[in-house]
Amino acid sequence: MNQALQLGFRTFINLSSFAAGPRNFGIGRLAPLRGKGMGSKRRSFSNSSSVADQNIDKKLKGVIDNDNPISDKPFLKDIMDDPSKIEAMTVQQLRTALRTAGIPIKGLKRDLVSALQSYLAKEIDGESSLLTDKQDPFNSDDSISLRVEERAIEDQVQDVNTTPEVCRVQRSTRTVKQLQIKGETVEVDAKIVSIEQKLSVKTDRAAGRKPSQTKRKVSSDLYSNNVRAENRVTPPVNQNEPWTIIAHKKPQKGWIAYNPRTMRRPPSMGNTKVVKVLSWNVNGLRALLKVEGFPALELAKRENFDVLCLQETKLQEKDVESVKQSLIEGYENSFWTCSHSKLGYSGTAIISRIKPLSVRYGLGISDHDSEGRVVTAEFDTFYLLSVYVPNSGDGLKRLTYRITEWDPSLSNYIKELEKSKPVILTGDLNCAHEEIDIHDPAGNKRSAGFTIEERQSFGTNFLSKGFVDTFRKQHPGVVGYTYWGYRHGARKTNKGWRLDYFLVSEAIADDVHDSYILPDVMGSDHCPIGLTLKV
Repeated sequence: MNQALQLGFRTFINLSSFAAGPRNFGIGRLAPLRGKGMGSKRRSFSNSSSVADQNIDKKLKGVIDNDNPISDKPFLKDIMDDPSKIEAMTVQQLRTALRTAGIPIKGLKRDLVSALQSYLAKEIDGESSLLTDKQDPFNSDDSISLRVEERAIEDQVQDVNTTPEVCRVQRSTRTVKQLQIKGETVEVDAKIVSIEQKLSVKTDRAAGRKPSQTKRKVSSDLYSNNVRAENRVTPPVNQNEPWTIIAHKKPQKGWIAYNPRTMRRPPSMGNTKVVKVLSWNVNGLRALLKVEGFPALELAKRENFDVLCLQETKLQEKDVESVKQSLIEGYENSFWTCSHSKLGYSGTAIISRIKPLSVRYGLGISDHDSEGRVVTAEFDTFYLLSVYVPNSGDGLKRLTYRITEWDPSLSNYIKELEKSKPVILTGDLNCAHEEIDIHDPAGNKRSAGFTIEERQSFGTNFLSKGFVDTFRKQHPGVVGYTYWGYRHGARKTNKGWRLDYFLVSEAIADDVHDSYILPDVMGSDHCPIGLTLKV
């Protein structure tokens, strides 16, 4: 049986990219979170140019006229030796220097000074240039500002002797608290908390008092509560795991980002028998199979699924037989339905190593069955449906059809099946049911998949009929998406929608061991979802 789990298609094995070992899904380097920059360390500046300014101008001109990096210029060494020269530079000189260094940051003079100081510090430490960071979607000007603020606060700890210095850090900490209240998380939170503790100890000792235990705890509880997930504290955000960042425009109190590394339940122990089902809108199966480096081998080995449901295969009937012939041992049971009204459109499938008792195609209604949107497989203890619900389309042209015809027909169909045994309905249901299921609810009120009509229909025809949204039941306050549009790098910034579901009959809802999302699996604008059911 394990042999059969190596891969669902021989086609995948032929890819040269699989000569390498399985892809590492572990933690990479940490990425700073996006957020508004906090107030920088305040300094006194001179508004008038000096002879020193004129000399710096000449040296800057030499930098611009030469293609060599800024770090190769003599004037940079002078500034490194005497950083106080930075404060004497004019705003234009600072901007010119930063542009040459590849840091086109905007802001007040104090921000420019801090940014250049941070850059020089990186050069001194031997770190790579921010020119590389600039290409990282998670390294924005705001991120740089946060790092600058962190360094500025650390500088204040080194020579804190006066009350104004302490107040300055306290103001920065208050800014962090305000950001957290709005539902944002900032990378420098923990360090600011630590720094404030140091300041508290230093000032208490200077005043002849014992270090304050209250100060040592300041903001730590707030920080812990903000990253708590199911009684566990989630690891720091990884830039290779953007789904762990809440990009929601209207986050509610208590919402946390979905992290499969910490939120997936461990395999059931003992002799408990389970069935594992995966579902995936592949957005064109033939195109997916041609993607070099497609991680099908790793996915099959990692997930060890029993059944794979596909949607939007976009296959024609002439393609199906060749795909069937490429199935390896253990997955010979495959069932496909294709669109007849529009070729190369829609299409669903069920691929299983468990032989079903029976298979049905469509809903049994000709008006709905010409687009190949439903496959039903009957197993010993349940029915399984792979479904691709029609999209309401541009201009909501199919909205009326969707909510008055399709949804009620699908609901009636599964309720009829339920009379003999429980039902598992999975696939791309083309509806983000609640505001937590979409990154920008206010901006998508009339977008297909989030109209009030579709959301009400989802509740009326499925949830109120006794079907349970397994992911939401298991993760009531978790922001997890399954679809990210290709435009504007939505996946890199986690601006997504949850459109893919496992809905199950209430009778087996408590038998669901795990309902999860696999956001790290690429190849489509959707990612796979999974269900582990005790049988």
